[in-house]
Amino acid sequence: MSHILIAEDEARIAAFIAKGLAASGIHSEVASDGPTALGLAIAGGHDLMLLDIGLPGLDGFEVLSRLRASGSTLPVIILTARDSVTDTIAGLEGGADDYMPKPFSFGELLARVRLRLRASGVTGDAGPSELSSAGIRLDLRTRQAQVNGRVTDLSSREFVLLETFLRHPGHVLSRAQLLSHVWGYDFDPGSNVVDVYVRYLRRKIGAGAIETVRGMGYRLRT
Repeated sequence: MSHILIAEDEARIAAFIAKGLAASGIHSEVASDGPTALGLAIAGGHDLMLLDIGLPGLDGFEVLSRLRASGSTLPVIILTARDSVTDTIAGLEGGADDYMPKPFSFGELLARVRLRLRASGVTGDAGPSELSSAGIRLDLRTRQAQVNGRVTDLSSREFVLLETFLRHPGHVLSRAQLLSHVWGYDFDPGSNVVDVYVRYLRRKIGAGAIETVRGMGYRLRT
């Protein structure tokens, strides 16, 4: 099993990430300030660090700088509410392997985590490289979708939504669950975006592939 260090001072976001990782078979540990995050990262025992820039004590840039100065090659994905090009460049040039601007969907974060784990040779990142059910096939490495052998173009949101259904075939998933997983911790519970994207998916994978369970949510037919 992979071990991820979550360096995040916002408890709600840290819990959101940890819960999603656990559901995907990935163990995590949370550090809520810069000095603690740096100490745990240097001590070893983790396969990757998710690093928030706005940490108390030491900000993420300083944590990353000291981590790399120690000789550590631990893969780092920066999590930041800062979306300027300058901050992005500073993080990547400072030794980060990737970055995720907030708010983010857990599905996209998980895909990036798995990509970095594979790139660093970690094989215990829990999960197949391909998902399939009822003639639908998703290759998680190439991000390619096929329906009855035919390649189907999906947007990034559509792909993550379909991946979520394929990870829970036959299970009823509520709109709140889908919003949280696909659109992230900052979702609007009153939004109808799930219904809109389910309609998009039905047009591409077949009208009967996703069943509406009245008053509960949606289910992928198996």
